[in-house]
Amino acid sequence: MPVLPAIAIGGPPHSGKSVLTYSLTQLLRTQGVDHYVLRACPDGEGDWSNEIKAESVRVLRYKGQFSPSFVAKVCKALAGRHLPLLVDVGGRPTLEQEAIFDCCTHAILLAPNETAMTEWRVLAARHQLVVLAELYSSLTEPEAIFAEYPLLQGRIHGLERHRPVQSQLLARLAWNLKTLFGLAAVDLPAYHDTLAPTELVVDLTRMKKAVQAIPSERWRPADLPAALAYLPAATPLALYGRGPNWLYAALTIHAWPAPCYQFDARLGWVEPPILQPTPTPPVGPLAFTHHHRQDHDWLEAQIVDSYLDYSEADHLSIPTVAVEQGLVLGGKIPHWLLTALVRAYWPRPWLAIYQPQAPQPEASANAGPVVVAAAPTAIFQVGQQVDLARA
Repeated sequence: MPVLPAIAIGGPPHSGKSVLTYSLTQLLRTQGVDHYVLRACPDGEGDWSNEIKAESVRVLRYKGQFSPSFVAKVCKALAGRHLPLLVDVGGRPTLEQEAIFDCCTHAILLAPNETAMTEWRVLAARHQLVVLAELYSSLTEPEAIFAEYPLLQGRIHGLERHRPVQSQLLARLAWNLKTLFGLAAVDLPAYHDTLAPTELVVDLTRMKKAVQAIPSERWRPADLPAALAYLPAATPLALYGRGPNWLYAALTIHAWPAPCYQFDARLGWVEPPILQPTPTPPVGPLAFTHHHRQDHDWLEAQIVDSYLDYSEADHLSIPTVAVEQGLVLGGKIPHWLLTALVRAYWPRPWLAIYQPQAPQPEASANAGPVVVAAAPTAIFQVGQQVDLARA
């Protein structure tokens, strides 16, 4: 397979890199362009930080540290990528942190002025990155395209959180990336399908079209019953494609006790690692906040070093939680870790997953946890969003 692009999106702090990354990936998704956004900066942000209210972002964001361990794990993920990557990097990289740029192939530079742009040109040249675009960000000046070939140059307007950019400049950049990704990765889904560890491979995008009575760009909690009915239960599954954490959790339980694999852009096909509930889990790479309620428990996981390597996760200790009660699981963790927690804590009366962003664009940003599995006698039903407070 040809070397897949890994495009660093670089620029000084507060230039709008995260908003640009979010707007760009949303546009590429609507065009069906296979790729993945790798957050190579431990600032606790992701798509969710552009999709919920500002006050909620301040509560949920956890800013980690650029430790040597974090940098090493990011570099490992970059080296083993299975999809083209957009890499959201930090705004003040040290020489040690610049190792991340050595693992990238291209760059998109974003800066507020020529002085800052020159600094990042030098950095890109130092790491032999092919610069695809130089964009100047402004909140006051209008958009403009200065040049399209051999380098896309222009001024992009309005990179403000919660306002995804829609512009000719962004559309042109997306078209360039689509062309680049297409040249490097012809029919990646078919190729990954041949490597799947099970006979039944579930393409989540295709399944969404098949089960939704009212078509939508996004999965909705109400789609869960139809999705589960669409697939055989207790059967090995391999899940491929983009979907919310609660969808992955529900399908993992649906396959239980058979294995349920998932495709990770950094790892390829993986199975959730085995986790060990224990009354007194030792200090390790995972930290947990446990809220015990009268009728349920709420457990949130947090990766201490901002990045947990899959190879480090097998047989990690996790808190023991009473099986007689319902359970809400949450936390900014990868899907493979969430599904591992789901397997460790199932069965029980019901299990729900908390996702900070609303599952539908028009829904409240404080939408409740989504029930992904429930016993016949449970008080909740699969696909229901329950009105439960986090604390």
